[in-house]
Order: sequence, then structure tokens, then C-alpha cells
Amino acid sequence: MADSLKADRYIGLMSGTSLDGVDGVICDFSMSSATSPTSTTKVTAYASAPFPQTLRAEFLALNSTGENELHRSALVANALARIYADVVRQLLATAQLQASDIQAIGAHGQTVRHRPGEFDGMGYTLQLNNPALLAELTGIDVVADFRNRDVAAGGQGAPLVPAFHQDIFAKPHESVAVLNIGGISNLSVLGKNEPVMGFDCGPGNALMDYWCHAHTGRQFDEAGAWAASGQVDGGLLEVLLAEPFISKTPPKSTGRDLFNVTWLHQKLQGYGAALAQDVQATLTEFTALACAENVKRYANSSDAVIVCGGGALNRHLMKRLQAALPSMRIASSELYGLPPLQVEAAAFAWLARKAIRREAASFKSVTGAQGSRVLGAIYPA
Repeated sequence: MADSLKADRYIGLMSGTSLDGVDGVICDFSMSSATSPTSTTKVTAYASAPFPQTLRAEFLALNSTGENELHRSALVANALARIYADVVRQLLATAQLQASDIQAIGAHGQTVRHRPGEFDGMGYTLQLNNPALLAELTGIDVVADFRNRDVAAGGQGAPLVPAFHQDIFAKPHESVAVLNIGGISNLSVLGKNEPVMGFDCGPGNALMDYWCHAHTGRQFDEAGAWAASGQVDGGLLEVLLAEPFISKTPPKSTGRDLFNVTWLHQKLQGYGAALAQDVQATLTEFTALACAENVKRYANSSDAVIVCGGGALNRHLMKRLQAALPSMRIASSELYGLPPLQVEAAAFAWLARKAIRREAASFKSVTGAQGSRVLGAIYPA
């Protein structure tokens, strides 16, 4: 009995474009969740760890070309694996489990470049990670490098979570949209009788977090209070919304390759006199409207928009989303059985399980690949 239970316990680790740190969960796939009857995913432990400021700064720097990138990338990958291992130890201690009780770890890595379909027709996506070191430190098999298999098949390699969203949030007689707001925002459209759709909408927290840190010293705008104290600048908002990616037809994916500090400062030219809190209010409105416009265009029949990721904790952003989508119910994923900061980590536990079982975990309708593929490379302990 213990062996069969082990086979259904997986750890998921996620560090996203928000660059705030690592979220980790233990998922038990042997039990059904009363709050999510269509899924067999149950989170039994959660842990997190912040990034040291030096590591965060180095990841940000590696989003752009610079000196000695290969050397620096290898060292931050080692550092990330050590933080991942610390989170795994926290999870095992919380759940009172041993490494031998876990089938595998799904570790996403840290995206520093994402350019699918570019340059040579295939392009690339790059997530820094050292899964071999993580396997060595934890004594647990590790599944990593989830995106490249889809890119090799002609896909965007992102987003990867719509298949998981379908598993835990889809309802048989209701259309549902799932909006993940991390550093970048992405949307999953779970229609009643249609193929699953999924794509990146545009920026999530990345620009807001940068502006908040630059002007207040805080890593993020807690609950959106600072943005709520400002006024939206209509002219600047129009400039931001003119970014072609927002209205680009899916499949589409993006990252800090586009929505970065350089991009923002280019858009701010001519708005140097704007108050910092007004820019924050405008960036928040930009994120809300970029998401809402994509929901209106591709998920207009949805009854609910389930929001996960750190953006779900931004009360002002959630209010602006509701204002932009008045006919839909905007609600945190917590009301659907999974707290916002646990959703993506749980997705990578789910994806690791798919890889171990050699089951396809991507949708052609999401990434534009030639077909569904088994995602991830396995590093034995």
C-alpha cells in the first residue's frame, strides 16, 4: 500500500517571471478533492522561499545580453537548485515524509529568454536550472526542461498550464476562463464543447513590481494600495495598450524579452512629469485591460474568470478586472479549492507525473505545435 501511495505523490516547484522566489507543493494524486470533484489532485503541503536580492538581480540581468553569460548562467542555475532543495526539505518536514515517499519533483527552472519561432524558424526557450544537482541534493528523481519538447514540435512552449487548468477547474456544462497573473499574464479558455485554448495576454505583475520597487523600495504593491492612491493617465494607457502583442492572434507567448524595463521607459517618454503613483495606477490598469481584452475576445461565453498567481492577491487589480468585465464573475482560485500561489507549483507536480507516466501534456490548440507531446526530461536520483 505504501508503494502505491508513493507512486502518486509528486513535488512541484515554480519560480516565475515575477522573480519573487520559489513556491513548492506536495501533490497527492491518489485522492479526490471535495472542492474540485473533476480532479484527483490534492495539495498536502506548501512551502516557499524568497530569492536573495543578488540572485534576483542576476536573473534580471540575464534577460539581456551581457558579459560572460554562460559562466554566470551556470552559477545562478546552481544557486537556484540549492534553493529548490531547501524548499523540498521544508515540504518533506511539513508533511512528515521522507524522500523515498515522493515519486518525482517537477522543477520548472527560471526563464531568462523566450523566443520561440524566431531567428531560424524554431527559435528557443531557456530556463536556467540544474536538475542533476537537485536530484543529487534531494535523493528524488527530477523532471525538468518542460518547454523545449513543445518548441521542437513547432510550438510556443508556453503556456504549459492549460491542460492542468482543464483537469482541476473545468466544468462539464459551463465555460470557464482561468487567468494566471504572475510576472506575465496568461489565459486558459475551457469551453464546453471546444478545444482548450491558452496563451499569454501580456504583462502581469512584472512592470508593476519594477515600478513599485524603483519608487518605494518595496518588492511589490501590496494589495495594490499604492496604485489605488493614484490616477490613471489616459494618454499613457493608450500608448501602452498600442503594443501589438496585446491584440496578436494566438498561439502567442511572451516574457521579459518584450515587457522589460527598456520597453517601459520607451513608453514613458513624454510622461516624465507624471507622478509615480499615477504611473503605478496606469500600469495596473494596463495589466487589467490587457487581460480583459483577451477574455472578451476569446472567452466571452465564460461565466467565471478564475484568477491565480500573485495578481489574485492584488485587490485593486481584481477590482479593475471586475470593472472591465462586469458581466463575468471574477474570483480567486482559492474559492475553487486551490490558493493562488499554489496553482502553478501544483501544475508542475502534475506535469512531472505526466512525464513519468509518458503521457502527453500539451495541446496543439494552445501552443500551435504539430501535436501533443510528452513534456520534460527525467534526471534520476
